[in-house]
Amino acid sequence: MQRGAADFTVGGPTVRVTRDYLIKLRTLSTVGTDKVGAARYSSSSIVRIEALSVGINYGQIANNLPSPTRVAFLLQSLNINRVKLYDADPNVLQAFSNTNVEFIVSAGDILSLSDPAKAQAWVKQHIQPFIPQTKISCIIVGNEILAPGADGQLMSSLLPAMQNMHSALVSMGLDKRINVTTSHSLTILANSFPPSSGAFRPDLAQYIQPILNFHSQVNSPVLINAYPYFAYKGSPNDVSLDYVLLQPNQGSVDPNTNLNYDNMLFAQIDAVYSAMKALGHSDIEVKISETGWPSKGDSDEPGATPENAEIYNGNLLHRVELKQGTPMKPSVPIDIFVFALFNENMKPGPTSERNYGLLYPNGKPVYNIGLIRATLPEMTISASTINADIELILVLLLCLLNSAGDECLCLFDLCHGITDPCLRNDIIE
Repeated sequence: MQRGAADFTVGGPTVRVTRDYLIKLRTLSTVGTDKVGAARYSSSSIVRIEALSVGINYGQIANNLPSPTRVAFLLQSLNINRVKLYDADPNVLQAFSNTNVEFIVSAGDILSLSDPAKAQAWVKQHIQPFIPQTKISCIIVGNEILAPGADGQLMSSLLPAMQNMHSALVSMGLDKRINVTTSHSLTILANSFPPSSGAFRPDLAQYIQPILNFHSQVNSPVLINAYPYFAYKGSPNDVSLDYVLLQPNQGSVDPNTNLNYDNMLFAQIDAVYSAMKALGHSDIEVKISETGWPSKGDSDEPGATPENAEIYNGNLLHRVELKQGTPMKPSVPIDIFVFALFNENMKPGPTSERNYGLLYPNGKPVYNIGLIRATLPEMTISASTINADIELILVLLLCLLNSAGDECLCLFDLCHGITDPCLRNDIIE
């Protein structure tokens, strides 16, 4: 076959591919039969990857992470379209403009945001310039502010900061697009088992009730950071590993409701629902803003292995894709943001804190949870038919090169034909 060249446009820059005959690619497939990252080949030669309904936490406490532009490319290649940030980094929000990725952003200066004028200024600076090109659906005001031993002034300022943020959104006509909430650890509960006996800590009464009233008024969710791993780490001899890993097990029956719980995460979610119900609120949804499992830990961190991390997150994705609800709320599919996208090498604390990532900073998976698979069936696409789909082709190449190693060396001829150095680095790295 005769070599040739074809020019394609990818979001502005022109990319030259130096083959005009059939480009051999390998399509993505899934592990098992679950529709997790599933790829399909259609008669029109368009490859489509099923979107994941799970979100991802994108932390940046590291000095070796790829640029936001490359992260945008990577997440689109995995078809992850919901991301939570721990700030409102303008570089990230700009990098994801005109994509399908929806963001939850965070605002951490509680004392400042308790001033209405400063909350207004924050929204004008961090939100308004990026709407609607970047999809922003939620602002988290503070993280785990009501933890035991927290600063009393911060706790008292939390609700005013949330109210001010919502008022600022209303004044700009953004309140129907963006909601306001905060995220809590499970330490807000005085009791979590059995789930039907879930109750908030008594010392939080003056804060929790008005915050729940706010959620009800503006129709925003309660966000919980839930880590069954911590329960296992604290009592590995007393807590069933299968129970915390969402593996098959006999479960535990709530004696008050006769509901059976086959995993700790669902029990934790329902404990929060019970605690809210005790305060008169059955109208607020509970979402999981963080959950995950470390792939590595110190000698005193039992269970922190890549095998367990793969099992936990893989089982979690499976249940999300099945749209499972908890025993108490079976018709409400669980809404989860997995922690985290990358291993973060500058996080303080034990080794586990730096090893929650699904991916290494170079984009390769720490373990395989079904997003991508190394054994890839072959397909062909004619270069003359993909001028409108070259961006998708480049995205697939990135996935393949990150996941299949030597299997994808046959694609390097195509990569060598890309003349834009930034795009070329994104693909080959």
